[in-house]
Amino acid sequence: MARLAQTAGLTDVQQEILSTVRDFVDKEIIPVATELEHRDEYPQQIVDGLKELGLFGLMIPEEYGGLGESLLTYALCVEEIARGWMSVSGIINTHFIVAYMLKQHGTQEQKEHFLPRMAAGDVRGAFSMSEPGLGSDVSAITSKAVKDGEEYVLNGQKMWLTNGGTSSLVAVLVRSDEGHPEGTAPHKSMTTFLVEKEPGFGEVRPGLTIPGKIDKMGYKGVDTTELIMDGLRVPDDRVLGGVTGRGFYQMMDGVEVGRVNVAARGCGVAQRAFELGVRYAQQRHTFGKPIAQHQAIQFKLAEMATKVEAAHAMMVNAARKKDSGERNDLEAGMAKYLASEYCKEVVEDAFRIHGGYGFSKEYEIERLYREAPMLLIGEGTAEIQKMIIGRRLLEEYRFEG
Repeated sequence: MARLAQTAGLTDVQQEILSTVRDFVDKEIIPVATELEHRDEYPQQIVDGLKELGLFGLMIPEEYGGLGESLLTYALCVEEIARGWMSVSGIINTHFIVAYMLKQHGTQEQKEHFLPRMAAGDVRGAFSMSEPGLGSDVSAITSKAVKDGEEYVLNGQKMWLTNGGTSSLVAVLVRSDEGHPEGTAPHKSMTTFLVEKEPGFGEVRPGLTIPGKIDKMGYKGVDTTELIMDGLRVPDDRVLGGVTGRGFYQMMDGVEVGRVNVAARGCGVAQRAFELGVRYAQQRHTFGKPIAQHQAIQFKLAEMATKVEAAHAMMVNAARKKDSGERNDLEAGMAKYLASEYCKEVVEDAFRIHGGYGFSKEYEIERLYREAPMLLIGEGTAEIQKMIIGRRLLEEYRFEG
């Protein structure tokens, strides 16, 4: 079947990787996604398949056992996986944010200790910024680390951890006033700690509790949890990069990767919604002909396809900008904002094309309709993206007068 959202300029290796992933999605994910999602069941067999394909090491350098691929390759793989089931793309997203942060900011010892096992999929990553009392205001974090000899003692409650239960390594952002005098700006007194734990729920190591899964409207299968630290002791060699006070910048660097990922997820979900809509429009008959022959439906399909193309182009641009080593917060913010908004609109149009059947759990579009809203929130709301975009535009187009 002809496809939207093709990407020019890919290498033979990239095309082979994407072809393999797409084949896996069509055969191993799409046939079982809706059933697993309705049961809110963790897709262990799918995750094992991704592990066999080497996808957990996709962006990890070859020297640490990974494939050493670009953010663009990763984003395009995420797009394909989200087309099958968005929850699966969430499982690898947080893993790669942590791997990227380690690659960019970790000490040599930290890289050697974690990255080979992460590349093999034996260590799964999660990252934690949010807390119950704050949303996008990261500077309001209250969780705290206090130095005690060669360890830090961490206390506080974190929220909205994707892979909180199934992960074995969590990058946690907390306040650390040690070495930072009173009056230091909040974002300069935060530190990222690499916290190792056992997968599962309850007390997963002394001082660290994962209470259980949060029940969600959509985005099921993948575990989303809280994290409670009560006297959690972490060695000082597990400060990311070995120096306190850099956590905010490290996390924001990782979130830029995450925003490209969310944009890619939006593209994948929108592509699937378009596929479902255009197929159903040719199968469903009203007034003696397929509804695809009605002009109103053709207008919807035209708008849907154009949005899919536009979102994909912006996502690819943001990924390539990051790969070039340039600052990409403007492009990542634009891509995340546009792709998530367009995804919601394309899914809703596909839902409308299905009519009453779109409301039935027997049809895949019902699942997509519940999944799309998460993309409006994850890695920063539309309003946060607009703030980032607006500020960056004023930097770029500063008027001196």
